[in-house]
Formats: sequence, C-alpha cells, structure tokens
Amino acid sequence: MTHDGERLVTAEADGEDQAVEAALRPKNLGEFIGQERVREQLSLVLTAALGRGGTADHVLLSGPPGLGKTTLSMIIAAEMGVPIRITSGPAIQHAGDLAAILSSLSEGEVLFLDEIHRMSRPAEEMLYMAMEDFRVDIIVGKGPGATAIPLDLPAFTLVGATTRAGLLPPPLRDRFGFTGHMDFYTPAELERVLNRSARLLDVELSAEGAAEIAGRSRGTPRIANRLLRRVRDYAQVRADGRVDRDVASRALAVYEVDDLGLDRLDRGVLQALITLFGGGPVGLSTLAVAVGEETETVEEVAEPFLVRSGFLARTPRGRVATAKAWAHLGLNPPQGALPNQQGTQQSVLFDNGVVTGKDATE
Repeated sequence: MTHDGERLVTAEADGEDQAVEAALRPKNLGEFIGQERVREQLSLVLTAALGRGGTADHVLLSGPPGLGKTTLSMIIAAEMGVPIRITSGPAIQHAGDLAAILSSLSEGEVLFLDEIHRMSRPAEEMLYMAMEDFRVDIIVGKGPGATAIPLDLPAFTLVGATTRAGLLPPPLRDRFGFTGHMDFYTPAELERVLNRSARLLDVELSAEGAAEIAGRSRGTPRIANRLLRRVRDYAQVRADGRVDRDVASRALAVYEVDDLGLDRLDRGVLQALITLFGGGPVGLSTLAVAVGEETETVEEVAEPFLVRSGFLARTPRGRVATAKAWAHLGLNPPQGALPNQQGTQQSVLFDNGVVTGKDATE
C-alpha cells in the first residue's frame, strides 16, 4: 500500500474506478448531489446560453480529485445537447497537438481538458487565442521563413479542470467566463451519494451502514463509492449480503481504514512522528526515511489529508503532530502540543493540501 494507486482511500481514479464511475455518473444537474452553489451557478450559465441559442461560456472547475469535475463536464455537454471531447494537459505537449484537437471540433462541442495546469507553455499560448477569438495561427516552416496561417475554429466550450488553480497563469484564468471551486462533501451528502450508488449497484445498504462508510470517506465521493464496493464484497462473502453498520465496520477494519478514514500509511506517518520524534518538529526527508517511503509519497499522498483533518501541521521547522494525532493513537499529548486545529501557526501556504510555500524538508 505504498503507492497512490494501491491505496483504498486515494482520491485518484484507477482503471476499476473509471469503469464503475461511468455507470454511476449522474446524467444531469438535477441528479448531481452536493456542490449546491456551483450547481446553481452553472445551471444559470447553461440555461442562459440555451436561451440565447449560443455556446456556453468557458468553464473552469477547480478542487481536489474525486469530487466530480469530470462528471460535471459531461453534464455540461448533456445539458447543452452537444458532444464532448475529453483530453488532458499532460497529453498536450506541443501546440500542434492542441491545434489538431481544436480543428476537429464540431460547432458547440465541449472540450474537456483535465489537469489543465500541466499543459505545455506553447499550447497554453495557442489556447488563449482559441478561447477568445475561436482562431489559431498555424506556423508553417522554421526560422525567418516561417509563416503563420490563421485557422478559424467553430465556437466551442472549453471546460478546464485543475487540482492546482494557483498554478494557472492569470491570462488563462481570466479567459474563463465561469469558475467553480469544488468543496469536500459533508457526511450527509456522502450518504446520499452512497444510497444512490447502492441502488445502481443493487446493494442492500442500511442508513447506519451508509453513515459508517460516509464517515470514513474523507469527504470524497470517489472514495465513498470505492469503499462501498469493497464493503459489498465483504458482505457477499462473510455476511448475508446486507450492509449495515456492523458489516461496514468489520469490512473496513479488514481493509485497514479506520473510523476517521486513515489507512495504514497515514497511521504509520503519525506513529513515526510521535513515537520516534516525540511529535516533532521533524524534517520531511527524515520522516519519510522513518516510515520507509519516498519523500514524494509522504508529502503528496499522506500529508494532504492529515493536514486538512488537523492531525499534522507543516511549520518552517518541520512536521509537527497535533494533540488530535496523539489522541487518535490512544496517547496523551505532551504539554505544549499543538491544538486540534489545522490552522495552527503554520507560516506556509497551501493549495488543496499540497504545500506551496517554503518548508523544512531536511
């Protein structure tokens, strides 16, 4: 369970998730659960565009993975009654790659660009003109003899998705007519997601069972649906197929997901921080060695949820366990331990739980 794709509580999608999500995805805004403000604002944008008979404004959706950005992009296309083309920033390494995609779009089509912040700079600059003027300049030849041939594009709607909105250059961000930030879900919203998924997957799920799974899902629908599938397997093999609180609790204990959604890697980081280093502060690389993981794994896989949940603080001197972390491991916090709040005396900036300021790493 050392890599992101192998963790049951990662918000990133693997192949199985993608296949199941296709069946579970809501088809319109009315079916979409949660994100009330974004949903209402988006409904106004799309309804107004339909009323004008034109294409919808370009849409930027930001927020952590697993909250429904791809689903919303598909709903936008469905609500507008147009096809959707799906690609991602890392797949567009050259301006020519983007030109090929843009020139093949049909009138009104939705282009969904996931991880838009990871697009190459030349493609990004081409996208500015395409979004604003529905035109691109194709460069033919090299050096002084190169010429730019303008190519008109059909009107289209770009839906960009990013987990790191701060990395988008202002000229690109400013070209989006609507920007929606996706927030983590409340347990009550996740229970509604789970009940809907259970109906579609033909799983008998009690209200208490849904509440138990929702409480361990880190505020993320993708994780909730993945846990539901694993609990369903347990119920089928070791119970009568019905998922109640006890079955859900026993199933998730098998998969080492505790009552607050921490898994073995999360607890390993906290255990090392507290038992080996007295709760910190300790540098990132030292902490990574102590848990036998790569530095990137600790920083990008384990820490975002631990920081957001108030178990761990990143300070200029290093990582520090909060009183909540000591209590979660059944230990008494020492005098002077940081209180149970994630906003405690951290002089670094965060973008969706990933540190963006200067931090102690040694």
